Amino acid sequence: MKQLIRKIADRYHYAWVVLRGLVKTDFKLRYQGSFLGVAWSVLQPLMLFCVMYLVFARFLRMTDGTPTYPVVLLLGISSWQFFSEATSVGLRSIVDRGDLLRKIHFPNYIVVVSATMGSLISYGINTVVVLIFAFLNRVQFTWRVLLLPINVIQLYMLTLGVTFLLSSMYVYFRDVLHIWDVVTQALFYSVPIVYPLVMVLNFNSYGPTVAKLMMLNPVAQVIQDIRHNFIAPDSTPTVWNQVGNPLVRLIPVILTAVIFALGVYVFKKNNKRFAEIM
Repeated sequence: MKQLIRKIADRYHYAWVVLRGLVKTDFKLRYQGSFLGVAWSVLQPLMLFCVMYLVFARFLRMTDGTPTYPVVLLLGISSWQFFSEATSVGLRSIVDRGDLLRKIHFPNYIVVVSATMGSLISYGINTVVVLIFAFLNRVQFTWRVLLLPINVIQLYMLTLGVTFLLSSMYVYFRDVLHIWDVVTQALFYSVPIVYPLVMVLNFNSYGPTVAKLMMLNPVAQVIQDIRHNFIAPDSTPTVWNQVGNPLVRLIPVILTAVIFALGVYVFKKNNKRFAEIM
């Protein structure tokens, strides 16, 4: 067993060193030249939260009526921000690092992983801010908090799978960047982030059916699970408590695994040609 671990460590040591260096460089470059620096990783979602809260929760009255809703909203925005930012930055990562890939030999997938890791670090910082807000709002944590790492792993797998697919396509077709911008806008409003899923459930006689269909989207499912397990298990609907059929409940999880496997397969099949094409 020790020999196996040592072989794996030796095999991936170089990749790990390169990945660590790229993550540090990317994170420093992201805020280089700005006065507030890394503080923007917290301020940006907080400012977005203030706008969303004032417009949707206070002005349009889109709230579930619970005192924890502002924290649930902030957590949803932070989770979406991670998915959106990681896929957008990771999409361009291979092309942006084209010179480096042509000069230095190392596995191409590290460039994509490092781009998503930078967003994951920002997400971790934002989660600490959400935790502080949760304490200030006297959120009652339950044992379900222990399930949070599983939800974050699923969100990261989904994000990485989508990013592998998009970054491979972007090498061949630059239009992918603009198409993905439109898709993320549509996806944002199709996922219950700025409005509670309870509003969809109570909308009309078709509301429960629409809500169940929305929950089959893996992005919606995993963000609702994170909110449910971290902040509000009593007031956050999820695919697990809204869909009766156990097999149908598994669809978003299966889709996550399929997207991740497909992303890895497509990237692995095409990555040797990236340097020639660029």
